[in-house]
Amino acid sequence: MTAPLVAARGYHDHAHDPAPKGQISLTYEDRFLRRKVLVLDNGQSVLVDLPKTTSLNHGGVLLLDTGGEILVIAAPEPLLEVTAPDLTRVAWHIGNRHTPCQIESNRLLIQRDHVIADMLTKVGATTREVTEPFTPEGGAYGHGRTHSHDHGHSHAH
Repeated sequence: MTAPLVAARGYHDHAHDPAPKGQISLTYEDRFLRRKVLVLDNGQSVLVDLPKTTSLNHGGVLLLDTGGEILVIAAPEPLLEVTAPDLTRVAWHIGNRHTPCQIESNRLLIQRDHVIADMLTKVGATTREVTEPFTPEGGAYGHGRTHSHDHGHSHAH
């Protein structure tokens, strides 16, 4: 007999429960959703049914109807590591193309795209294919993919 489907109808960008009921590893694209059945890392299924399309961040949690939380993990995925003597200039070119970008002190990570890779080489960057979790910078107007952020609870824990 199959276990009944558990539902998650809420999301917080950080955990409250020190012992989550499970975790789910999702790529950047898969972490943008509203309603979908997902399979947790332990094989259990959960119906995610959020009130609006939401960008789930690494370290965020889905809130189960039955109580408890499911930890969201950024899954390793195919990326381009970008390095350059003038990384600031290269970052400007990436941003000018509205390409999601993970910004680190000595490198940038972007999704694999041969057209962007060619452009970056032309402006002095070096690219290398890697497979890593992808947690790009959020937008200036909110968290995640530039959507406003309000998870409706006080931070007076």
